[in-house]
Amino acid sequence: MIIMKFGGSSIGNADRITNTADIVKSNIDKKPVVIVSAVEGITDKLIELGNASAEGKGNDSLDNINKIHYEILEKLELDKSLVDKNIGELSTIINKIKNDKKIDNKILDSVQSFGERMSSKIVAAQLNKIGVKALAFNAWDLGFITDSDFGNAEPLKETFANLNKNIKKLSVVPVITGFMGKTEDGEITTLGRGGSDYSAALIGSAIDADEIQIWTDVDGIMSADPKIVSNAKTIERVSFEEASELSFFGAKVLHPKTILPAVKKNIPVRVLNAFNPKGNGTSILNKVERGEQIIKSITSKKNIILIHVDSKRMLGAYGFLARLFDVFYKYKKSVDVISTSEVSVSMTLDNEKNLNDIVLDLKGIADVGVLKNKAVICIVGEGMRSIPRVLGKTFSTIGRNNINVEMVSQGASGINITFVVDGKDAESAVKCLHEEYYK
Repeated sequence: MIIMKFGGSSIGNADRITNTADIVKSNIDKKPVVIVSAVEGITDKLIELGNASAEGKGNDSLDNINKIHYEILEKLELDKSLVDKNIGELSTIINKIKNDKKIDNKILDSVQSFGERMSSKIVAAQLNKIGVKALAFNAWDLGFITDSDFGNAEPLKETFANLNKNIKKLSVVPVITGFMGKTEDGEITTLGRGGSDYSAALIGSAIDADEIQIWTDVDGIMSADPKIVSNAKTIERVSFEEASELSFFGAKVLHPKTILPAVKKNIPVRVLNAFNPKGNGTSILNKVERGEQIIKSITSKKNIILIHVDSKRMLGAYGFLARLFDVFYKYKKSVDVISTSEVSVSMTLDNEKNLNDIVLDLKGIADVGVLKNKAVICIVGEGMRSIPRVLGKTFSTIGRNNINVEMVSQGASGINITFVVDGKDAESAVKCLHEEYYK
């Protein structure tokens, strides 16, 4: 069995859904299990609708969401009543939000769920139209049970046995909603933005899939963002560790958590282009033999906040770092990159949520400086630590291009070099490094 996950760009309109269904049909001998995102742009529209409804607005947004799905059904010549029930349920929830004039993460999860609940029905109907017996499933109908961390839920242990049992007994191609589950109390949850990739990996792990395929709109994992570097190359193979670093530090092909369930089961993940289905894409494997090209990819992550913490009390003191990170724990804030010296610590955050409170608490134990609009540049490649010239070549290249480096961190794994530059220099840094390493 294989997992075939299709993102919003792959099912963005009637033509793309036709293409997706044809790709699934061409893999029918591999017993595909299909996971789908919402139609392109719909999740954002649903979030906007939910928030606007709490302010007594949103009618136009609701009409637009309905129109998009009905038009797709019409162009595919499918029964337009297919999503009537979903649209009716969504309308009821929206009216309640307007009446209550409030929305929280629990209600927003329920609102967001309708994107995948409708897209899965449309894709399954198109598959049946071309002769593939398929049936749409909400993930929870197959036993996808999560905790109650609305907006960022995690599956419970029993989910894996449930999915294995319920999927393997099916005699049709299941088209399953990504991105969501239900609590034991029956409340809808989502796994966070980009969570359909995570759903695919979790389901693949549960059924011991032969391969997890992530179908997107690029030819695989690239040596750099092709929007920044026009001659970026597709990487044929990367390790799980390399892919994890790349996804976390800006490569938007994969959701960062996607890799984890696959690693545990040693299941290959392949990133493929739905608009170039004959391409080989990128294979993500547990172990990859080192080739001539040590540097696999250069990524960037913008809109980063850099926090400098400085205190002479750190000198020779124990427990100081524990106090420091207790502050971040208090606000459930993840630190992306860290660099330390005897009396200072520098850290990066990827958003401003609770930033003012964090800084206020930190000032109780140290001097604090905050710099915004920074960018993290990450160079990834297994084995670079054993090649001395990589570090020197990297910063010589950056220096020749008059780019100032504000913080440096080399990962303990030895597969990445990460540094911080001003946001305006991010693209220049990626371009010059790519030119240096991909001559």
